[in-house]
Amino acid sequence: MAATAPALQQDDTVVFPRRRRRKLGVYGLLVPAAILMGVALGYPLVRQFVISFQEYGLRQQFGQPAEWVGLQNYTDLLTDPYVWTVIGRSIAFCLVNAAVTMLVGVAFAVLMSRIGKLSRITLQVALLLAWGTPVLASMTVWQWLFDSQYGVINWVLANWFGLEDMAGHSWIIEPLSFYFVATVIVVWMSVPFVAFSVYAGLLQVPEETMEAAQLDGASARQRFWNITMPMVRPVLSIVLLLQVIWDFKVFTQIYVLQRAGAPTRETNLLGTLIYSYADEFSLAGALATIMLVITLALTGFYIRKMLKEDEL
Repeated sequence: MAATAPALQQDDTVVFPRRRRRKLGVYGLLVPAAILMGVALGYPLVRQFVISFQEYGLRQQFGQPAEWVGLQNYTDLLTDPYVWTVIGRSIAFCLVNAAVTMLVGVAFAVLMSRIGKLSRITLQVALLLAWGTPVLASMTVWQWLFDSQYGVINWVLANWFGLEDMAGHSWIIEPLSFYFVATVIVVWMSVPFVAFSVYAGLLQVPEETMEAAQLDGASARQRFWNITMPMVRPVLSIVLLLQVIWDFKVFTQIYVLQRAGAPTRETNLLGTLIYSYADEFSLAGALATIMLVITLALTGFYIRKMLKEDEL
């Protein structure tokens, strides 16, 4: 026994340094990416935060020193009722779009897991085309579909469903119908990501578990809700989190529809409102910082909940 103790001690001194070096090597591989992200993301955020405490406009772009105004920009924004209206409108638009996108995306994922190979490939190609089409090109098609004079939607409603009042109807003049069109477009562009991500999660559900549940008498609905959904919950959580972030900062779709003739003030979201402060960089920086704080608030609770579930 006395002879083996030194050998064990010697092995420990060899193994532990190797493990330590391996961990250091793994963390070392992250350093280049961390530096790039720090430069690409950190500097703009810091610059935005600094400008939000200054009076920074077009004159400062041509060399005039910026004047520090403290919290004045935040006070001006947070005491403006219209800004709060836009914030509430943006949160509502985000939550509705995220919920609809998740429902439709999960439905497509389940459909892909149950149909034949040829039908599945056809559906996947269609989703990839919808996902891969440039946003502006897609917006051109959607504007034509909902056009008041030559749009296919109005023609179908008027001629196939007998809704003659829809002939010549403008979808983007009224805020409610404007957001309906915007929701259709945003969901159409977002569903493919959700569908493919959830479908990949469904492929990881063990067939043996499903067969055992079927032999025990569980119905298809019971197997889906009690086995499949809990197993793909981590995927659903991450996808929903990303969807909330993306839908909250949506800009292009709203901006293009506004340029097509929609009333800007009644249809602004936070992204387009920030863009409207093109000549007041300080106000834009302050509102962008407020938007960042709201995003963190919307996702912070959800992230903490996911971390607690992982610990359990």
